[in-house]
Amino acid sequence: MPGPTAPRTRRSWLRMFFMGLALWVATVVITYLTGNANLIPTIVLLGSFLVPATFVVWAFEHSHSGEVTGEIVFRTFAVGGVLGVLGASLLETYLLHPSPWLFVGVGLIEEAVKLGALALLTRHLVHKSTRDGLVLGASVGFGFAAFESAGYALTATLTENGLSLMDLVTTELLRGFLAPFGHGLWTAILGGVLFSRSGREHFMLTGRLLWAYLGVSMLHALWDSMNSIAVVITVVVTGEPWQDNAELFTVFTWLGFVLISVVGVAWLQSLVRASRREFAPVRGWPLRTDATWWPAGRPPH
Repeated sequence: MPGPTAPRTRRSWLRMFFMGLALWVATVVITYLTGNANLIPTIVLLGSFLVPATFVVWAFEHSHSGEVTGEIVFRTFAVGGVLGVLGASLLETYLLHPSPWLFVGVGLIEEAVKLGALALLTRHLVHKSTRDGLVLGASVGFGFAAFESAGYALTATLTENGLSLMDLVTTELLRGFLAPFGHGLWTAILGGVLFSRSGREHFMLTGRLLWAYLGVSMLHALWDSMNSIAVVITVVVTGEPWQDNAELFTVFTWLGFVLISVVGVAWLQSLVRASRREFAPVRGWPLRTDATWWPAGRPPH
């Protein structure tokens, strides 16, 4: 039976969020009052990492096995996030070019590099359950989102008229609000599907994993292209330039985000429910994690 302090411990994510939010607000206010540009990096880091880190702590506290420790959660968040950002930047630079299918390519690449980072960093786990895959997948996804948001926030700060605190704050507020429904959610889905069929010495590459990868990549592509989709819908509905119907354009944009989020959350909930049941063996192609071509060599037994 849990001790009397267990309920407080499981709410540490909430205390972490409000403490971080208070520090972020205080830093923004002091930067505004003093004009001290040296505080800009503090605003960027606090604002970009607050929501992703909070959701990772929440997931870790609510659903994990004893093998998923704080160390591996931190490693997948930090190392997995950096590996994902670097891999995506490299592949998108050399493989993607302006086209109507640009965001489809972005979705396929970014979901692939996050899935690869997750597999690389968790290959030594003895038990690979669906619930652990959800937690560690979310950790990689939120790490990716945090580092990506930091880049967007820093870019928004640099304007033709110098440093813009207002652009920085609005960018971080928007990305922080949307963070739970983006990278973390999509990679959690992939992690749950990957781990659900995997064993101690291999990851199982199945048709279900392929469809999950294509599905989250499509959600990702729709999310990134939602502004363009909203422009088309606004023009078709009104028969006028979208600039003349900015309010309607905004409504269609946010409706799109809500619809994509609902699909993603429902998919995640179905995986959580399925994680409570036993899975029968399935046909697939084992991708061994103890082969010599893994950088770290053979996992321990």
